[in-house]
Amino acid sequence: MRWGPEVDPLRIGCGWKPEDLKKPWLLIESSGGESHPGSVHLPGLVDLAREGARQAGLAVARYSCTDICDGIAQGTEAMSYSLASRELLAMAAELHFKAGHFDGWLAVSGCDKAIPAHLIAAARLNRPVIFLPGGVMHTGPGDISVDRVAELYARLRRGEISEEQYRHHSLTAVPCPGACNFLGTAVTMQILTEALGLALPGSACCPTTEPRQARLAQATGKAAAALVASGTVAADIADERALENALVVHAAAGGSTNAMIHLPALAAEFGLPFSWDRVREINNRVPWILNLRPSGEHTADLFWHAGGVPRLMWEIRDHLNLDAGSVTGRTVGDNLKELNAAGSFDKAPRKLEELGLEVADIIRPASSPLEPQGSLAVLFGNIAPRGAVCKRSAVAESMRFFEGTVRVFDGQEAALNAALAGGISPGEVIVIRFEGPRAAGMPEMFYLTAALAIDQELNEGVALVTDGRFSGATRGPCIGHVSPEAAAGGPIGAVEDGDRVRIDLDTGTIDLVASGGREGSSREMANLLDRRLAAMKPWRAPQRKGLLAVYARLAGPADRGALMEPPEFDAER
Repeated sequence: MRWGPEVDPLRIGCGWKPEDLKKPWLLIESSGGESHPGSVHLPGLVDLAREGARQAGLAVARYSCTDICDGIAQGTEAMSYSLASRELLAMAAELHFKAGHFDGWLAVSGCDKAIPAHLIAAARLNRPVIFLPGGVMHTGPGDISVDRVAELYARLRRGEISEEQYRHHSLTAVPCPGACNFLGTAVTMQILTEALGLALPGSACCPTTEPRQARLAQATGKAAAALVASGTVAADIADERALENALVVHAAAGGSTNAMIHLPALAAEFGLPFSWDRVREINNRVPWILNLRPSGEHTADLFWHAGGVPRLMWEIRDHLNLDAGSVTGRTVGDNLKELNAAGSFDKAPRKLEELGLEVADIIRPASSPLEPQGSLAVLFGNIAPRGAVCKRSAVAESMRFFEGTVRVFDGQEAALNAALAGGISPGEVIVIRFEGPRAAGMPEMFYLTAALAIDQELNEGVALVTDGRFSGATRGPCIGHVSPEAAAGGPIGAVEDGDRVRIDLDTGTIDLVASGGREGSSREMANLLDRRLAAMKPWRAPQRKGLLAVYARLAGPADRGALMEPPEFDAER
């Protein structure tokens, strides 16, 4: 017997029927709640998925733990809770599954931290699981999506637009529920969940007002029953081949750098190898072909109309592990062949025709890419001995090699105030430190990048370097995830005003190259940083309580996914 005698009557008290007790039990775990547009509509999808699962012979229970919105949290202390919330949601799913004696589960989530949280939980539980991505919203009037509101605010602060203009767009940029309609972290993680084989083909990035989303939800519930019946567990699908497919799709899509927090964390939970050299190699050979904002021109709802993830994967199929498994019970290659045979990739989508667009305007042929290389640059050097990342696809060609004078800020608020006051000059490398996982929970720096992006002189004349991270909407030469972080004694903590730093996205290097007017080799400058660190007082954590205190105390380094780790891992940091 798997449970005590009280379980059956308690389930009956929840509205189950006696015959349900003999069926396989399915947990539908969602991040539904009135927290933000990406989660407010999820309870409706949960009900549709439950209907499909019940029709397929499962007994279903609906649990939820809602997420926070990075857009609502931006620029405030709440942003420090963002990565911590990933850990909390993963634990909630783990708790719900274990405590409910379920045979399998279905994850319904759509945004930045909820999807990776559910992926991490899937790895920990390693039971039958399928994902239902929450889909995307539409774009507001004037083709203004929510990623552009911060730029509009910066323009308002600079006196370039009126209060009325700003107010109009701020109230209409989010016209319906769904994930933000650009290639930020939410859309990136929806894409990667499907690329991993854990969601039904074509389910990621579906516009929330499309009738097909209801059918996809019901089909996902039915597919969950097949997975439970076959005993297929998460690790059977999300193996090393699937992880590489996710990296390839990320490179081709031009996805958010935040995926390079979540994929290493997922690999660690599954016990899969994750190599930054491998990430670099993939991005150096896989072309960037997805023309979505902020690096490109179009919105994520149009990506779905253009064929979505399957169409993207079809274009780069020569780079994929086509023998990788999926929740359909077939391989990735078989799924793509079936869609191609049905003519899915030959149809002219009506929505695109109405806008005078073709599929190739959204998803470029691999033979005619936006760029011959993938979206991501991985960098190493005396400032980042364990690595750093940059969204290369969002950087102007003129800025891919840059050397500038260092301007140091301990925290992003001071840097943002300087940017808005006109206190940042072309030719500077802005170093923002003590924003890593242990120091501050690793918040995003969206407003700062938005303020710089609207000034052409600064956008193409200033680089940002930080042990924090950037929003998926970021544009420009922004190098984040510098590891080790300053709070852990990383050399970024010893860089000083007036130093000179050289960044080369093509060779993947970031180095202190001069100090006090004297140039030196990378090794000589590394020794200088070591001497400075030895003379500095160790960083002391601020007094915190609750979730952030626990997360910051146990957070691992960015290059390992910033997962909370048991205290015995301290020696490895």
